Amino acid sequence: MVELVELIAKSLVDHPDEVVVTQTESEGLIVVELKVAADDMGKVIGKQGSIAKSIRTVVKAASSKGDKKVDVKIG
Repeated sequence: MVELVELIAKSLVDHPDEVVVTQTESEGLIVVELKVAADDMGKVIGKQGSIAKSIRTVVKAASSKGDKKVDVKIG
């Protein structure tokens, strides 16, 4: 999941070298955290959160075969 989120984020932002994606796992839950430069935050979130929602949808679809729930946090 980290590679997928990183690929999507780097294609959206102006400073792809500042994209940091981390993944933590706990019981039945995988949390993928995306951090970008402050001036790129709007490009990752989009109008009314539309791009962020799309990223979460793609990650959810990619993880649908697994038995763990995946949550994407943008911060």
